[in-house]
Amino acid sequence: MTANNDPLSSCSQIAAQLDQRVLTLSFNRPERKNALTLAMYSALAELITHAQSNAQVRVIVLTGSDEFFTAGNDLMDFMNEPDIHPNHPVVRFIDALRLCKKPVVAVVRGHAVGIGTTMLLHCDLVYAADDARLQMPFVNLGLCPEYASSYLVPRLVGQQKAAEIFLLGEAFSGAEAEAMGIVTKAVPWDELTEYAREKITRLAQQPPSAVQRSKALLRAGTLAAVEASLSAEYAGFAEGLASAECKESVTAFFEKRAPDFSRF
Repeated sequence: MTANNDPLSSCSQIAAQLDQRVLTLSFNRPERKNALTLAMYSALAELITHAQSNAQVRVIVLTGSDEFFTAGNDLMDFMNEPDIHPNHPVVRFIDALRLCKKPVVAVVRGHAVGIGTTMLLHCDLVYAADDARLQMPFVNLGLCPEYASSYLVPRLVGQQKAAEIFLLGEAFSGAEAEAMGIVTKAVPWDELTEYAREKITRLAQQPPSAVQRSKALLRAGTLAAVEASLSAEYAGFAEGLASAECKESVTAFFEKRAPDFSRF
């Protein structure tokens, strides 16, 4: 049974499949390294929200392709609607995922950039290839951390390591992400599918109400802090989007050159 039969699954760049009570949502834009458009964010928000009331869904899985989980935001698409408001497609996706009552599992191969990494902080289980490349290059783009990562990452890795991750914006491997607690388990690339499948199948067979109650309890202690962090980040992100530093970063990206911040 495929979730593409559902009218909510209207975006061709999000492949949705429901099998054995597991709803798999796959980023499907390989020609752009699975960069997420506003239409993709809207589809993801709708699918996750719909799954909340669908008794056939016990587990939601987020995944990409062999080379890219996702390259993060489609910069041009995002810059066309930079005003961050409650009905913005990115905000609706952020809220749908972080407030989802059902367990969410991410399976990560290749590159996971920007929100491709920060969304993992809001998944319940994350299985990655040990050679996956995770990165949160917000400062590189003249921006600030998002998706409550400025609160959640220091809790996982410590203040100084978080500063290195964000301020330098360098990539790190799936194996390093496991050591830092960002990833549940990192395994060799060719073993990931089977390893993740076993864990996801087991999770789908667990008593669903007990799973949801446990998830709610695990997240209750950080809910208010995550909300506060999101609010502060939205303000900082909007300020960054309007900055000359961000404009230089985006211009350099499309001109395929290194950005020059020497005049700032």
